[in-house]
Amino acid sequence: MRKAKPKKRVILPDPVFNDVKVSKFVNHLMYDGKKNISYEIFYAALEAVKTKMSNEEMSALEIWKKALDNITPQVEVKSRRVGGATFQVPTEIRPDRKESISMKNMILFARKRGGKSMADKLAAEIMDAFNEQGGAFKRKEDMHRMAEANRAFAHFRF
Repeated sequence: MRKAKPKKRVILPDPVFNDVKVSKFVNHLMYDGKKNISYEIFYAALEAVKTKMSNEEMSALEIWKKALDNITPQVEVKSRRVGGATFQVPTEIRPDRKESISMKNMILFARKRGGKSMADKLAAEIMDAFNEQGGAFKRKEDMHRMAEANRAFAHFRF
């Protein structure tokens, strides 16, 4: 590469939980630079999770983190051209990309849900992911299934 890699930006932790992961999630959730609204949506969703899953001994933040872990993919397939044919080659995912993919999938499937407010939809998606169901969990399972089906092409790895 001709140019040096750009520096990683430092993301400050969020004001309530003092957690960088929450800030990253809120940044993905944000539209048009409206970070305050994103924070309100996220905290309202966690409140809803806390009230609906009060029988769980974990806190709402721990439930959210476990839900993210449940929908985090380990492998993905990338297209690779070899001699005129395109193969789907399974590759491991970098840790920072894993985190990003899981957050984006959770937000995407929460937005697709039918529901009242975004906070309610996000809370429902968090609870589904925690219970290993819902759209985001299904997406992860599909990614793993694709990688497993194309395991024969793993030797084409980059």
